[in-house]
Amino acid sequence: MSSTAPLPHYEVYAIRYATRPARRTDNFIGGDPHDGPMPMDYFVWLIRGDDREFVVDVGFGHEVAGKRDRKLQRTVAEGLALMGVEVAKVKDVILTHMHYDHVGTFDTFAEAQFHLQDDEMAYATGRYMRHAHLNHPYEVDEVTGMVRLVYERRVTFHRGEAELAPGITVHRVGGHADGLQCVRVSTRRGWVVLASDVSHYYEHFEQRRLFATMFNLGDALEGYDTLEQLADSRRHIVPGHDPLVMERYPPASPELEGIVARLDAEPTY
Repeated sequence: MSSTAPLPHYEVYAIRYATRPARRTDNFIGGDPHDGPMPMDYFVWLIRGDDREFVVDVGFGHEVAGKRDRKLQRTVAEGLALMGVEVAKVKDVILTHMHYDHVGTFDTFAEAQFHLQDDEMAYATGRYMRHAHLNHPYEVDEVTGMVRLVYERRVTFHRGEAELAPGITVHRVGGHADGLQCVRVSTRRGWVVLASDVSHYYEHFEQRRLFATMFNLGDALEGYDTLEQLADSRRHIVPGHDPLVMERYPPASPELEGIVARLDAEPTY
C-alpha cells in the first residue's frame, strides 16, 4: 500500500527594499474618485525550507532608483543579508516577470538559476515592446542581460503551471505583463500565494479593480480568480506592493520590524 509524503512547510518572508510616494489616482485604471496618498512599497521575497531556499524577484539598484525617482532604503543584497542570505550563493531565483523592479539586480546572483515563464521572455523581446506604454516598465539592459543568461543555460523556462520543489509551484497569470506568474507555497498556515503584480494592492483583487499599467485587462481580472483558487483564503494572498503587508504580518524579528515581514504567520487582520 503506497502513501503520499506530506508536503514540507516553508517559511516565507517579504523584504522591503524601496518605496515611493503615490496617489490613489496613480494606482487604478480610470483614476479614483477619492484621491489621496497611496504610497507603494517594493519587496523581494524569501522562501526558506529545511534544505532549499528560493528568492522571488530581485528588485532594482541605485542607478534605476535615481533614474525612476524611487527611494532605495537598502539594496536587495543588504535586505537578504539581514536574513542570512548571500546573494552570490543563491541557487534559485523565481522571476515573476521582467519589469525593472523585479529583475534589476539579477547580475549580483552569480550562481542562481532563474525561473521564468516562456511568455514573459517572448513578450519582453517581441513586437509589443515597440509601444512606450508597454515598454516603460522594462530596462533594455536588463532584458538583454537575461537573454545572455539564456545562452549560458541559467534560465529555466516554464509554460503555465510548474512545480519547482515539493510545496512550491508557479502559475502563469498574465495581465500586468504577458508572462506574469504568481508563486504558491505550502506553509504551516496552509497555501500562501505571493501575488507579486497580479495584484499590486489588496484593493485590486478584493474590489476587482485594475492597476494603471496593464497589458491584458481580461487576463488581469481572471487572475484574481486564479489567486483565490490557489490560496487557502483571501487572507493567504500577499499583494506585491502594498505597505499594508508590513502592518498585517509580524516582523521576522523585533529588530526587523518594518523591514522583513513573516508571511507564513497569521496576519493580524
